[in-house]
Amino acid sequence: MSARFQELDWRLTPLGELALRRRWYPGVGKDVYEIKLNDEFLMSSLFTVAEVELGRLALAELTDSALDVVVGGLGLGCTAQAVLENPDVRSLIVVDALSEVIEWHQRELLPSGVASDPRCRLVHGDFFAMLRSPGGLDPADPGRRFHAIVVDIDHSPSHLLHPGNAEFYEPAGLQRLGQRLVPGGVFALWSNEPPDEEFTAALTQSFAEAKAEVVTFDNPLQECESANTVYLARTAPAP
Repeated sequence: MSARFQELDWRLTPLGELALRRRWYPGVGKDVYEIKLNDEFLMSSLFTVAEVELGRLALAELTDSALDVVVGGLGLGCTAQAVLENPDVRSLIVVDALSEVIEWHQRELLPSGVASDPRCRLVHGDFFAMLRSPGGLDPADPGRRFHAIVVDIDHSPSHLLHPGNAEFYEPAGLQRLGQRLVPGGVFALWSNEPPDEEFTAALTQSFAEAKAEVVTFDNPLQECESANTVYLARTAPAP
């Protein structure tokens, strides 16, 4: 058993106070990693089922044998790790706005292992700004397209970490993302809230196919079942 509580790192960032903590939960019998920004918990390794499913579902219907993927939002690395578990993944770019989070993975303060996978490149940047820029999501190849773009940054399409992110969830922003996908490519989004009909309609307007899947998981703290949403959308296939 490790110490009951450890603050592994604390930084003052442009977004506020960022902390990485490791906590022993006797009820689940394991260490739990937590990322906290100011007074808000961004992520806990106690609840990662939906983040893992986000990565898995994004690639589930792709049949190519050499997949190029982007993940927006590194966090604890659960989604990136799930993507890398797919043997068909050829390359993965993970974009995160906080260099401190990238450093935690590089220093192995978090046990994801994504920083040491040769297929994975961790990029410090604003995912939404990169998507709007001519340089796109790969600074080394501005015109590059991807088989899947997977996003876990905001709490939901309506509960944002920053008001400037709102445009991404509107048809124009979604269509811009679709232009970065290959024909038949997949966009996947995590949400902490139930399916949003307005956002699903925006997806339907912007992609050839769109749906929302509810992912349920046990919540040992509240002794109940909790749920997140994974939105999935797909561009039209090649003629």
